[in-house]
Amino acid sequence: MDTRDRSCDSASVRDAAATWFARAQGQAMSAAQQLELAAWRAQHPSHEAEYQWLLTLWSATDVLPKARLQALCEPPAAPLKRRSVLRYGLAASLVAIAAGAGVWGYQHTSAGYQAQFATALGERRSVTLPDGTNLELNSRSRLRVNFERRQRHVELEQGEAMFSVAHDSDRPFVVQAGPGQVTVTGTRFDVRLEGDQTQVVVESGHVQVQGADANAQVNLTAGLGTHVTAQGQVAAAYAVNAQALTAWRKGQLVFDDATLQEVAAQVSRYRQKPLRVSNPALAQLRLSSVFKVDDTDALLSALPKILPVVIQTHADGSQEIIAR
Repeated sequence: MDTRDRSCDSASVRDAAATWFARAQGQAMSAAQQLELAAWRAQHPSHEAEYQWLLTLWSATDVLPKARLQALCEPPAAPLKRRSVLRYGLAASLVAIAAGAGVWGYQHTSAGYQAQFATALGERRSVTLPDGTNLELNSRSRLRVNFERRQRHVELEQGEAMFSVAHDSDRPFVVQAGPGQVTVTGTRFDVRLEGDQTQVVVESGHVQVQGADANAQVNLTAGLGTHVTAQGQVAAAYAVNAQALTAWRKGQLVFDDATLQEVAAQVSRYRQKPLRVSNPALAQLRLSSVFKVDDTDALLSALPKILPVVIQTHADGSQEIIAR
């Protein structure tokens, strides 16, 4: 008797996801079936990831006929291949439509898993990958995921993301962000790509950061951070306030003795137009305070009451911090 747990087997998970999705979209489900579906999706992160893949394509196209979904639920001529026919028939139908619509989505192949995720202005998003890793994307962020047999790779193309990596000593998790590269097997850390510089902050566990020189690596543990310059140089590890730097996940901007330049860069992430500081000397003023990410107007109103500055609005809608 085979006692292996098949709840995480990729093929069986994809089969089950396709079956449930076809049922949910193609016919009315009873209350008991809805509860059973909810339980299956909650059983393992890979279940939810597979189901979300189908939901993403469906919501983006919403044109697959109900009759087609019902047909996919019917037993085919070769019963032994029912699940494979269902999975690939449903996936192919959705992917073909999505491709015609130019949709960003997931891509499952025999070699691994690929996906792309992005957030708009003011949006935050949490995603669970098939291996159980959780990604939290900050406003205006974009990344690509590519899982292969020997490595899990993510490229942060823009913005900031918090990674809670599922441990897998056989498949390191590598994050490429601009000139910096972070390698782990299982930990919790934040990566921010700000302009041409990469910042890394570790909340728990251990990460290895490198830049242009693969031999010049910095090891970080909980409460430590580093940054990689545009030239690929990695700074020595330094103490950081990880809770303050990752407070965006709770909708907060926490500034702990931050320079005005740092404040402007962070505020700009949540506004249509960038916030600038008029000169280098002013940019070095320090601020310690807490604000809401969805109310940066309140921050700009409060700033002149805290520091000797004025907020100047330009004709294009952008704003600049100038000396009072």
